[in-house]
Amino acid sequence: MIREIVQIGDPVLRKVCSPVSKFDGELCKLLDDMKDTLKDAEGAGLAAPQVGVPVRAVAVDVEEGYFEFINPVFVWQKGEQTGPEGCLSVRGKSGTVRRPDKVKIIFQDRKGDKFSLVARGFFARAVCHELDHLDGVIYTDKAENIRSEEE
Repeated sequence: MIREIVQIGDPVLRKVCSPVSKFDGELCKLLDDMKDTLKDAEGAGLAAPQVGVPVRAVAVDVEEGYFEFINPVFVWQKGEQTGPEGCLSVRGKSGTVRRPDKVKIIFQDRKGDKFSLVARGFFARAVCHELDHLDGVIYTDKAENIRSEEE
């Protein structure tokens, strides 16, 4: 099911999200809905608070594939990249953001099993952007040169 994407100004986007503690059908439904919503919006990532649910779950859909990260935590970050970013919760705007070029995270899947992953380039940018949402941070907090897409 496609859910409504919460827009900037909604307080849920500024909350520090709670860890997922129950790996059940409700979580699976949330993740399935997030996947449908992300595909429909043609985005690179979506965090649970963006669909109004303040839990530590994100979906990332990039060239490397589709990923779900539950309770993700950075292990390390290396290098630097600067590039354009937008956000499904900040319609019509984009900005330039500095991010790590390479990151390693540990996370759980929808069953609660633990994994680690290294992401580079745009994949790392998407991971960082989505994990920021879990701590109430929006890319515009870090961006330079924020502009309307009409410009």
